[in-house]
Amino acid sequence: MDINQITIPSNATILDALHQLNQVRSVSRLILFVKDKKNKIIGSITDGDIRRSITINQDLQKPVEEVCFKNFVHHIEDGNFIDLSVYREQNIKILPILNEDMTLSRVLDLDVIESTLPLECMIMAGGRGKRLSPLTDTVPKPMLPLGNKPIIEHNIDRLISYGIKKIYISVKYLGDQLETYFGDGSSKGIEIEYVWEDQPLGTAGALALVDRFNSEHVLLMNSDLFTSVNFEDMYLLMLQENADMVVASTEYKVDVPYAVFETEDNKVKAFKEKPSYIYQSNAGIYILKRSLIEQMNKNEYCDITDVMEKLVSDGGKLVYDPILGFWIDIGKPSDYKQAQEFIKHFK
Repeated sequence: MDINQITIPSNATILDALHQLNQVRSVSRLILFVKDKKNKIIGSITDGDIRRSITINQDLQKPVEEVCFKNFVHHIEDGNFIDLSVYREQNIKILPILNEDMTLSRVLDLDVIESTLPLECMIMAGGRGKRLSPLTDTVPKPMLPLGNKPIIEHNIDRLISYGIKKIYISVKYLGDQLETYFGDGSSKGIEIEYVWEDQPLGTAGALALVDRFNSEHVLLMNSDLFTSVNFEDMYLLMLQENADMVVASTEYKVDVPYAVFETEDNKVKAFKEKPSYIYQSNAGIYILKRSLIEQMNKNEYCDITDVMEKLVSDGGKLVYDPILGFWIDIGKPSDYKQAQEFIKHFK
């Protein structure tokens, strides 16, 4: 978002503001933020403010400084998590984030963004995807189309909606196709960096190839998922539980086609006829402390389950967060077909 499009000098006229509002395309509401000679934001002005002013005296040459709303809601930039629910409860749609000197740092469109998570992310996208052959013989699995864009782009766009600005993509098989498609991420307003695996490093080993993550917590996820996972819920759970790692989970149901005995020695005490059991299983999405990554050895094979097992054995805290929406792991043709059918009805 170009903040110059939504800022206007305090000495500009109402007519100037009307012209500029007609050009606003970067946010979902018609609003401008009024700045003084030192670029400090002194108020906000909307088409409603202008209509009210014109109704009173029909003066289109009046400076916007005299019309703008000076008691506007804003947030001071501190680099930390912003609880947007506080502002949504006030029916705020556009939230300006100001620096301590009251200059404009950025603007959050609450109709578009879900959250502002202080996380960097790595997406694992280096696998061969053999089970989806021949589709993956010339196209890497993350780049298979799902609706109007590749599978991995659905995940990247969702990460962006949660305020994540730096994404690493771990690549190996046909990784050049991902580099060509996404580039440095600037077209999406983010930064993308590619981590090449010279040899297979498992589902977590590529994390150690990053010299240093800049966020205290890091989000790791598989690239071949199609899901409505709530990354903010995962992050807040991790903070609330003071956990070292949180893993998203999905329900896995097991139907037993026979009666199951409850026994004591060789005596049947009771039985259940064809019971069903529901388990929480790994959904391939994790948030972990950066300190766990710093313990990993560079260029050494490591699965995320190895990290989880070591964490538990060392007395660390691992928690899970159930995905309440949809989750499809696109690992085989039937999964891909299911996702293709599902997205036809997805908005």
